[in-house]
Amino acid sequence: MREIYLVRHGQASFGTDNYDKLSPLGHQQSVWLGEYFRERELTFDRVITGELVRQRETAESLCLSMGRHTHDFEVHSGLNEFDFQGVVARYLELYPEETPSSRSDARAFFKALKKAVTAWRTGALEDNPEESQVESWQDFSDRVAEAFTCLQDSADKQRLLVVSSGGAMAMAISQILGAAPESVMELNVQIKNTSVNHLLCSPNAIRLTSFNHVPHLDRTDRLEAITYS
Repeated sequence: MREIYLVRHGQASFGTDNYDKLSPLGHQQSVWLGEYFRERELTFDRVITGELVRQRETAESLCLSMGRHTHDFEVHSGLNEFDFQGVVARYLELYPEETPSSRSDARAFFKALKKAVTAWRTGALEDNPEESQVESWQDFSDRVAEAFTCLQDSADKQRLLVVSSGGAMAMAISQILGAAPESVMELNVQIKNTSVNHLLCSPNAIRLTSFNHVPHLDRTDRLEAITYS
């Protein structure tokens, strides 16, 4: 039976001009997770990431701390995050009164994000979806499902390390559990940076056996390193 260790990227650079790179803490979280895997003597047959910088940087820091080469990563675009900045921007065009007072106010941003995702999911952001520059909810759902079908599609006993992002992971977990579409955002806001989610795969099914674990951070001197962005 195939195992998947599904990991969210480390803390990204929220509030800066380029969100898509790890913060110094994000690199450190990734190193700590690699050290945890090494201590557990966990090895991986394949390492797979999306196309985003923060995903690859997480895999690189993690693997280097395990003593694994970083040149053999596979890439699947279905693991990419949805364009949350584009979704929020379109929502705020329609509802400017919801605009956060500061770009660095994480709580206000995520409040707007939850409302924006609801509008996106229900098709309320675009008068003409065919002309939209934002990926549709259905397209997002379909590409994530296709990515995890590819990851599942084998009866071998490989152990995979898969690095993705909160929204894509939440979509996948919601699909695996058969949960309602509105659960995606509720799962998304819970997923911690560098959290580990364990999946078991057979040719016919994927089963979630653990969710959102941060054993490498669950210690008294690292609790402040638990982040969600």
